[in-house]
Amino acid sequence: MARDMGPVLKRCRSLGLEPAYLGIDKKSNRSFARAGKKTSEYGLQLREKQKAKFIYGMLEKPFRNMFAKAQKMKTGTAGENLMTLLELRLDNVIFRLGYARTRKEARQIVDHKHVLVNGKCVNIPSYTVSAGDTIEIKEKVKNTQRYKDILEVTEGRTVPAWLEANHEAMTGVVKEIPTRDQIDVPVNEVLIVELYSK
Repeated sequence: MARDMGPVLKRCRSLGLEPAYLGIDKKSNRSFARAGKKTSEYGLQLREKQKAKFIYGMLEKPFRNMFAKAQKMKTGTAGENLMTLLELRLDNVIFRLGYARTRKEARQIVDHKHVLVNGKCVNIPSYTVSAGDTIEIKEKVKNTQRYKDILEVTEGRTVPAWLEANHEAMTGVVKEIPTRDQIDVPVNEVLIVELYSK
């Protein structure tokens, strides 16, 4: 499986992104300054796409496929649909519920078959959840030290309004499909649409 193994904080600096959006508590002391260079329109569009791919941990091909799917949806704009589809990925939902410190860890948790969706084991991180779905961490791993550590770290994290989490039982419910206003990701999806429309 292809993965992005590059230095995370360096990448955050180059994209002008706060590490907190990735669930990382570190701060980078160095600043990334482009010496008086003005970024072209294409450069801005490309940066927004790279930002979205980096935040959600996706590679180009699956990201492009997701954009094509967003374009075909009957309601809403392609950009907003793309952001909604990215949020509804199973690995992202696990991260949002607070059962993983980062999206990378959430992906690993799903890969290791620790997650049940509506009572069935799902090990595909890109699986799209629907409104009304119940997500649960498997009974046999709930009480392991790993999850105790995770809950300790994610305790103060706010669970989005479109999700409902029960940290005692380690379950969560997708109450509704999120709207763009409920997605706190600093990405300008309009520029991504413009880039792919060329």
